[in-house]
Order: sequence, then structure tokens, then C-alpha cells
Amino acid sequence: MSEVPGAARPDDDGRDAPEDSGADAADFGRQLAAAAEKSGLGALARDEQLSGRDLLGAVGGVRGILEALLPGLVFLVVYSSLTSFAGYDAQAALVPALGASVGLAVVFTIARLVAKGQPTQAIAGLVGVLASAALALWSGDARDNYVLGFFTNAAYALALLISLFVRWPAIGLIVGFLMGDGLAWKQDRRKYRAAQFLTLVWIGLFVARLAVQVPFYLVNNVEALGAMRLLMGVPLYALVLVFSWLVVRAVYPSSSRSGE
Repeated sequence: MSEVPGAARPDDDGRDAPEDSGADAADFGRQLAAAAEKSGLGALARDEQLSGRDLLGAVGGVRGILEALLPGLVFLVVYSSLTSFAGYDAQAALVPALGASVGLAVVFTIARLVAKGQPTQAIAGLVGVLASAALALWSGDARDNYVLGFFTNAAYALALLISLFVRWPAIGLIVGFLMGDGLAWKQDRRKYRAAQFLTLVWIGLFVARLAVQVPFYLVNNVEALGAMRLLMGVPLYALVLVFSWLVVRAVYPSSSRSGE
């Protein structure tokens, strides 16, 4: 098969990439794969059969799911209860709702530190909750508690789109190194097309979040915005992970895996 321009020769780790773009892609791919491995995605990708345990680990485990969902859920419940049932106006309900959300995120972070576990996820979540709360307090508008999420999703979608334009689909880089394929997948038409397709699927995830949630922001429907943020967070992420696993398993049958 003729080589794709800018691709590395088939080898296990892409170190012999003949062009600068290939070498850069190899370095970037290793970094992405290392981060994915730490998050549990590596074990999931290499599963012969879909394992509920590995899927749970890939979405952060029980604790990670609670850390991702509960601060937002508490904010939504407290804010909605105060405005709908307790007679609070929107601004009066904002402070206690944010206080409950931030307080819970702090508890999760302290629990990680006390347990001497990996506090990175909890700390990252706490920083996100604090930044969002600060923005909402500054503007006095509850819906601004969700604005940073818009920029995050837009940034991910843009980065993945750029990877497609430069013909190094990011999902291919991640999967290639997780599966021991290095950059060799780029010379395999089937794997390359699968990498492009999965990168588009993940772009679709981030774009879908924006397409659904931004209109609720624009019409100032905080309750619907918060509910969609929760539903399109971990649950939708898990569904896309399962779909991605199915595609990866189709193009990386066990008998052809590197190192087996």
C-alpha cells in the first residue's frame, strides 16, 4: 500500500516517522494516549468484551461520576426549589444554590485528599465549579453558571476539527497508541477511515451539547439548561464511549493486535 503523505512507516511506536509532521504527531499521540490510559480508557479500548467495570472506570468510577454530577444537580435542585416553591427571586436564590454546589465540590476534594487517592479529578472539578460560580456571582445571572461549559465544548470540537483538517484525526492518535499500533493505522485505509469517523462522532457530541443547551441559555431557562447539562454530561459521554469501543473492536480484531 502506498504511504499517506506525512504518515510514519508502520512500526510499533511511530518513532521512525520520516517527516516532521509524523514525528510531532507521534509525540502528541503518546501524550494523548498516556492521559487516556490514566483515565481508564486504555483498559476499555483493549477489552475483548465490553466490561462494565472498565466502562465505569473510563467515566471516572462511582466517585468520579458523583463528583461530576452532584454539584450541578445540587445547584439545580436548590435554585429551582427556592425560585419555584420558596418565593425567592432569581438573584436571591443564586447565592445559596452556588454555595451548596461549591460546598459539595469542596467536600469531594477534601475526601480525596484524606483518602490519599488521586485528587486531580476532584481538584479540576472544584476549579471548574468555583470559576463558574464566580462568573454567575459577578453577573448576578444563574444561567452564567453554565457558560464556561460552552467554551469547553467549543474548544474540544474545534481541536478535533483541526485534527481532521491536518489529516491526523485525534481519535486515531489516541487509539493507535493505546492499541500498540503507533502511527501505522494511518497507512491502513480502513483504520484511517474509522479514525476519521470516530473523530467526527466526538465532534458531534460536543456540537450537540452546544446546539441543545445554548438555546436554553438564550431564552433564560435555567432549569432546562441545567437538566440538559446533566443528561448530556456523563450519560451521553458513556454512550459515545460504548459506540467508539464497538468501532475500535471492528478494526482491531484480537488476532491482529500488536504485541499479542
